[in-house]
Amino acid sequence: LALHVGDDPGDVATNRARLVGVLAVDRIAWMDQVHGREVAVVGPDPQVPTADALVTRERGVALAVLVADCTPVLAADPQAGVVGVAHAGRKGLALDVVGAMLDAMRDLGARDITARVGPSICARCYPVPLALREEVAQVAPQARSEARDGSPALDIAAGVVAQLSGHGATVQQLPGCSAEDPALFSYRRDHGTTGRYAGLAWLP
Repeated sequence: LALHVGDDPGDVATNRARLVGVLAVDRIAWMDQVHGREVAVVGPDPQVPTADALVTRERGVALAVLVADCTPVLAADPQAGVVGVAHAGRKGLALDVVGAMLDAMRDLGARDITARVGPSICARCYPVPLALREEVAQVAPQARSEARDGSPALDIAAGVVAQLSGHGATVQQLPGCSAEDPALFSYRRDHGTTGRYAGLAWLP
């Protein structure tokens, strides 16, 4: 589904068109993700903004977040008719991209937001230098963890769940580790050469 990983552009276009058909939506809104906290509001015009979160009130437009170890976040307030998605990796967690997404959703009228956190790399598979772990843990202490071998590690999903809850969202976390599940793409497991899987949220 990704155009930036070396896959054949024709194959990507075919897969994206198939996904539109499966979801029965008018189109899918993609973004150029850069590990930041910028949020783009998706309107009727098809654009590909540089952002790490999307929000919309447009019906029939699916918002997409692409990941291959980072944490995909999908959010919705069905009563208000607002949805959002966010790409939360280590840098996005430290920048609180999910808080920026929730603020943007509330600017569009959302009040009772439910968020779903999709599969991402688990702490067992994400060792990092001690200094880096502590730097992130200053912002998101719930992310402080240990890898399978006992070395310092980050649990990005745990940090994201805590931030979402802290910002007043109701959170559901889906199980799974991208590095351990061969059905998912993993940047670390596959040494940087891999595809991307998508999380999507839309208003029918």
